[in-house]
Amino acid sequence: MFPSRRFRVRAIRRAAFLCALGAMSAAPAWAQSPAAADTPSLAEVTVTGNPLGEAQTVAPASVLSGENLLLERGSTLGETLAEQPGVASSYFGPNVGRPSIRGLDGDRVRILQNSGGSIDASALSYDHNTPIDPLAVERIEVLRGPAALLYGGSAQGGVVNVIDNRIPRQPVAGPEGGVTGRADASYASGSREKSGAVLLEGGNDRYALHVDAFSRDAGDTAVPITLECARPGSPAEARRICNSANRAWGGAVGGTVFFDRGYLGASIAGYRSSYGTVAEDEVTIGMRSTRAALEGLWRNPGGLIESVKGQFSHGDYRHTEYEGDEAGTVFKNRGSDLRLEARHRAFGNLRGVWGLQWEGTRFAALGDEAFIPPSTTRALALFAHEELATGWGKLTFGARAEQVRVRSTAVLDDAGDERFAAGSRRFTPGSAALGALVNVAPDWQLTGNLSYTQRAPKDYELFADGPHVATAAWEVGDPTLGLEKSASIDLGAQWKRGPHRFAVTAFASRYGNYIALLPTGRTVDDLPEYAYTGVKARFAGLEASGTVRLLGAQGVAGDSAGGSVLDLDLRGDLVRATNASTGQPLPLIAPARVGATLRWSQGPWGARIGFDHAMAQRRVPEGSRATGAYTLWNAALTYRQKVGRAQLQWYARVDNLSNRLAYSATSILTQTVFPNAPLPGRSVRVGVQATF
Repeated sequence: MFPSRRFRVRAIRRAAFLCALGAMSAAPAWAQSPAAADTPSLAEVTVTGNPLGEAQTVAPASVLSGENLLLERGSTLGETLAEQPGVASSYFGPNVGRPSIRGLDGDRVRILQNSGGSIDASALSYDHNTPIDPLAVERIEVLRGPAALLYGGSAQGGVVNVIDNRIPRQPVAGPEGGVTGRADASYASGSREKSGAVLLEGGNDRYALHVDAFSRDAGDTAVPITLECARPGSPAEARRICNSANRAWGGAVGGTVFFDRGYLGASIAGYRSSYGTVAEDEVTIGMRSTRAALEGLWRNPGGLIESVKGQFSHGDYRHTEYEGDEAGTVFKNRGSDLRLEARHRAFGNLRGVWGLQWEGTRFAALGDEAFIPPSTTRALALFAHEELATGWGKLTFGARAEQVRVRSTAVLDDAGDERFAAGSRRFTPGSAALGALVNVAPDWQLTGNLSYTQRAPKDYELFADGPHVATAAWEVGDPTLGLEKSASIDLGAQWKRGPHRFAVTAFASRYGNYIALLPTGRTVDDLPEYAYTGVKARFAGLEASGTVRLLGAQGVAGDSAGGSVLDLDLRGDLVRATNASTGQPLPLIAPARVGATLRWSQGPWGARIGFDHAMAQRRVPEGSRATGAYTLWNAALTYRQKVGRAQLQWYARVDNLSNRLAYSATSILTQTVFPNAPLPGRSVRVGVQATF
């Protein structure tokens, strides 16, 4: 799977920027749309952003759950969150999409599973998907802005926490016991996708058991343009993205024992997938991942400590890249994550959490196209998060200190020459943050956050030296790189009166040593050489969202009387990112976006229609492809029905209603294989979700 010559060097730089735009306009947790009737937004607790479990977070945060999650769920995490204001997808075709936040992605956005680390290789390359399927997800929490205080330097841009309840944290069927469950089935016309999932939970006040399984099978994705395809067995020309079919399946079992003062639970989950890489017509990836997790909570252990929570997870990840039937490069990553949090008793109005986190991974890439050597990474951190309640709101502050060691192993080629040299680096990054929430009026809140973050370079940034298919370049690391350092500020205002809500946040970040992948002007084996280099960089942006009740009761979030309710959701975001060392824009930055959704409900019926407009992106680095403006319309119809014990939610959803041809400014494929990877065309999804 040597890189196709159609790949272009500027693709790399664009990819780093693609995430920026997306994360801008998501609202705080309390400002989410009330469309999810079974999970009112005011009751949500964004634990990702606040380890004390407070519903109101100082840092900008949002939650996707209930009906909103059902109607916006896609085949990847990036696609699922892409319609949320402020969140973008890297979009390496319809099978791969990692979320990006405020212009940052990869190892600057932390992907968590139930607040524990996800062991994979998705941050290494744009064609590597996360081993998480939205079919098995119950809620997604997004924390925008630096979260390194709680989760380390890899959370410089933010955190996406995927919650699946595979370890139940409370009784699932009440003290008397019973069984609850959920089943999903759907079909999408655009890719002829058939998907389904089932979840069962049972127990009583002493134990809980969980089991789930899911499956997804899709063909090539329909688009509004005729594209060529060289894959054997496929038409030479078709209005579909060549090599975009995918299959994914998996499941999990878990259980928890409850005690008078806490619980102890465990789970094991498996994920398998096979998908086309889109960039090359005959290249597919076979992925497998196994994850075991252990979690416990001990309340009132005595003394100064109010509670202690522990989490441990171990992941074994592997994916193989195939050219036709021949196996090529194999990527392996095996590692563990341990997190301990102790909540101390209140000192007057001061409450807080002290914690310890340890992570260890062992990574290897085997094959002719392995561009980094085998490596091990170990990290140990201590952190503290404190909140001081005041008469006008609250103050938050804390710090984190880490020790990180990255070590690579020497590798010899077939001739006995040194292919990769051994290397070892130690880093001691530190982070600190200060925030405030001010209740300036009964309906108004102001928030502010100031943070300083340091990130240790990753193994590939230090030791890479080889051809990288996804970037079509020969990538070279720099073993002398220092810590990546940034200072960030964001200021926000939120207003809420009954069902009316509005939130706006402005943010800015300055990097003294932003690790960027930049061209050197040389070529290696006919590929342009790119090197990881520390530069100065600036990020700034604005994000806003709101809901206006146009018809219906004005004093409640829902409509219990069965009358008509009509709400208008508004959203918009903007981000600019600049390489301050050269004055050039950073690549793969999304353009300014605006969007709106009109939502209607009456009794069991619901409907919505909306659009997202992306403006033209012409602020690109020299030599990069600009993208034109486009508007994507979508619509949905829902109906709730009671059948025995089960509650059925029928739905029909239309994406890209006008079948508009569009290319993502945040996708590297827009640069490397244009015009072969547009955004998906019109697709109708019909399905049903049953809960009991």
